[in-house]
Amino acid sequence: MRRRALLLWAAVPALAQAEIDANTATRAELESLPGLGPTLVQRLLAARPFKDWADLTRRVPGVKAAMARKLSLAGLRVAGQPFSTAGSEAG
Repeated sequence: MRRRALLLWAAVPALAQAEIDANTATRAELESLPGLGPTLVQRLLAARPFKDWADLTRRVPGVKAAMARKLSLAGLRVAGQPFSTAGSEAG
């Protein structure tokens, strides 16, 4: 029992940072990310699909490099990829 509790406790951080893809996530999944409120979520949903992070930052007002980095660290992915400044527009 103690071993099972320890394994569950060790898995909690991984669950907290579950990956959510911007192209397939539900409204509720997107709104669960820190920094994404209803307005920004609506912009993301309306602009989908995205080829990559650069495409997302170009087409979604309010998401530039700093916000993209924060969202990526929280688990947001675009086409399965985390945000990287390489190949993205600075903002």
